[in-house]
Amino acid sequence: MKYFAVALLLVVGITLAGCGSNSNLANINGNWNATLIDSTNATIFAFGTSLVVNGDGSLAISNFKFTSNSPCFATASSESGSFTLSGNFNGNVKGSFGFTAQSASPAGSMLTLNGTANGNTITGTWSLTGTGCSGNGTFTMTKM
Repeated sequence: MKYFAVALLLVVGITLAGCGSNSNLANINGNWNATLIDSTNATIFAFGTSLVVNGDGSLAISNFKFTSNSPCFATASSESGSFTLSGNFNGNVKGSFGFTAQSASPAGSMLTLNGTANGNTITGTWSLTGTGCSGNGTFTMTKM
């Protein structure tokens, strides 16, 4: 009976140690490349960025740079985003992802991404609004 109790405590301890950690958010942390396509499967935008998930689920975004030309983002932009963890299955992070980039020029151009993270890939939809700039489609982001 003693051995059974010790074995049971050991199993419970290992299980709780694995469930009680937020370290899986680090799987989102890193460098990402994104490709945004429209309904005709044409690439409209491509960009690279570095993401870090903060404790509150917001994203710290750095090194954001379009790798495709876009008159909708002629000058610097400001970025914000969020990630909500919905599970970790065999080390594969899953959750909802939101991202916004707003251009300083032309004023008001706003790119919004909404999607789902699944391991090293984030997929979803994008939309662009602003003066003379509009569009929508799907996107894929891949961790580098």
